[in-house]
Amino acid sequence: MVAERTLGASPTGASSEVAIDAFTTALPEVYGYLLARCGDRWLAEDLTSETFAAAVSALERGLVGEVTTGWLIVVARRRLIDHWRRAARFDPSTPDRSVVAEAAVADDWDEPMDVVRCRCALARLAAHHRVVLTLRYVDALSVDAVAREIGRGYEATEALLYRARNALRRAYAEEVDHA
Repeated sequence: MVAERTLGASPTGASSEVAIDAFTTALPEVYGYLLARCGDRWLAEDLTSETFAAAVSALERGLVGEVTTGWLIVVARRRLIDHWRRAARFDPSTPDRSVVAEAAVADDWDEPMDVVRCRCALARLAAHHRVVLTLRYVDALSVDAVAREIGRGYEATEALLYRARNALRRAYAEEVDHA
């Protein structure tokens, strides 16, 4: 992992040089984080750009004293969540929230998954399913943390994760059938 660099006012007055150096150091990590989660190089580039623009804005307005690579990753995650929320709003396949949850199915998926097929299956899911699965299993956030990130209650998030896992199973099975 790249050493944690910070951005902020420099006592010598060379803050722009420090910022450029730190941004250059953090860029591959932020872009890699986004690309690994969205799988779309153009989207990852756009979101990386938005992330760094937000960092510059926060520094200029004095909202933060310093910006670390970790802070930039959190901003990038929020930009990705916002993107998925916008996509879900305009996605006709997004189910109505009032639809009753599907019948219970035991969560006993112990077979190893093919990474490529899993990414393809994940890409076919609705945005609200992608975001909770990514936050929970790729970013390894707790259900409580996922709930806070997406602005839902704990129980609603558990139910959404349940439905997302079932949707991923179906999409994965379809990927296996197509292969």
